Amino acid sequence: MAISMTEAAAQHVRRSLEGRGKGEGIRLGVRTTGCSGLAYVLEFVDEVAGEDMVFENFGVKLIVDPKSLAYLDGTELDFVREGLNEGFKFNNPNVRGECGCGESFNV
Repeated sequence: MAISMTEAAAQHVRRSLEGRGKGEGIRLGVRTTGCSGLAYVLEFVDEVAGEDMVFENFGVKLIVDPKSLAYLDGTELDFVREGLNEGFKFNNPNVRGECGCGESFNV
């Protein structure tokens, strides 16, 4: 099982961690919500828990809890700029459908 991030995503996370002045990396997880069932959650991690899986890309740690890993295996985290908008993009091969607003997905 593996999760990765692009160099653009790693650079964005690194800048954010440097701006905070602390942090081990960023946590990628899922939570139950929305009309399709699951939504992505990103948060800074100051301390890695013993059960967490840690994936390092371009010198940045991507931390995933075991429950979320089942839904995220094979996912690539990217950071994209489209016109005036920018944000993270989740390339998740497990997604079978998404809601119309794009806020949630199902596997």
